[in-house]
Amino acid sequence: MKEGPDVLGPEVLGPVPEGRLLTTRTGTSFFLRELGRGNPTVFLHGGGPGCTGWSDFGGVAPLFARDRRCILVDLLQYGLSDSVSILGPMWDTHAVELVALFDVLELGEVDLVCNSWGGSAALNLAALYPTRVRRVVVTGAMPVLHGATTPLPDQGARGRIARDEYFGGSGPSLEKMRMLMAGLEWFDPALIPEETVALRYEQSIAGDEIAIYNEPARRGVPQDLSHRLASIEATTLVCWGRYDAFLGPDYALMVSMMIPRGRLYVMENCGHHLQEERPRVYHQVVSGFLDEDRS
Repeated sequence: MKEGPDVLGPEVLGPVPEGRLLTTRTGTSFFLRELGRGNPTVFLHGGGPGCTGWSDFGGVAPLFARDRRCILVDLLQYGLSDSVSILGPMWDTHAVELVALFDVLELGEVDLVCNSWGGSAALNLAALYPTRVRRVVVTGAMPVLHGATTPLPDQGARGRIARDEYFGGSGPSLEKMRMLMAGLEWFDPALIPEETVALRYEQSIAGDEIAIYNEPARRGVPQDLSHRLASIEATTLVCWGRYDAFLGPDYALMVSMMIPRGRLYVMENCGHHLQEERPRVYHQVVSGFLDEDRS
C-alpha cells in the first residue's frame, strides 16, 4: 500500500535561516546555513543541477536541529560557494577544502549526513581524515565504479545524459527541472513541491553551473574510492531508496560491506532523495543511528 505524504509543514520548517560566506585558509569561500544547537552535524548535498545544502536538506534539517547543530553547506561549484576549477582528483580536493572549512568553524569531530555527490565526498574525507569524522550517513552515494561482480558499463552515464538534457537545447527551464527530479530523484513525482522545483531551477541558472557544464573538466578528475573504503574508521550508514533510479540496493549492500563498520538501510517508497521524499522516516532512522552511542 502506498504511504501518504511525509513533508513537513510550515509550523515545523519555520523561516529559512540566514546564510553566511566563510573563507578558509586555502582562500576558498563556502556558503552555509546553520540552525540548532548541540553535536555538530554537517549536511552535504547531491550533485544534480541547482542542488545546495538548503535545497536538499532544508525540508528535514529542522527535525535534526531540535538537538543538533546543523550546518548545511553548499559544496564547491554549487550555490553561493566558490566555483573554483578542480584540477586534480575531485574527491581529494573536496576533502581538503571541507576540512579547511571545519577548521574555520572550529569543529573537531563531526557527524556527516550526505546525499549522492556529497556522500562520495564524505566517504573520502572520512578515509583521509579519520580524526575529524565520528559517524557518516550517505544516501544514494556512488563512490565505487564497479558493481558487485562486474564493472559497471558507465556509472555516470545516466547523470550526464540528464545534465545534457537539462542544460542543452533551449537551456534550463522549470519544466525541465520538474522532469529531471521526477525521472531521477523522486519515487512519486506527485509529491515534488513546486517551491523546490523553482528553487532548484533558480539556483541552476544563478551561478556558474552552466559554465561548468560547458567545461566538464573543471569538475575535477573522477575517482574510484574502492581502495579507500576499507580504511574508513567511522561507523557508516548507507541509506538507500528501494527505487533509486541510478543503482539498486545491491550496489548499496556492496558499498556497505566494503566499509569495516558499514551498515545498510533500504527505505521503501522513495528514490534518490530520501531525505526530501520521506523526511520524518529519514530523520527517525538517521537520528537513531547518530545518537545510539551517545546515551
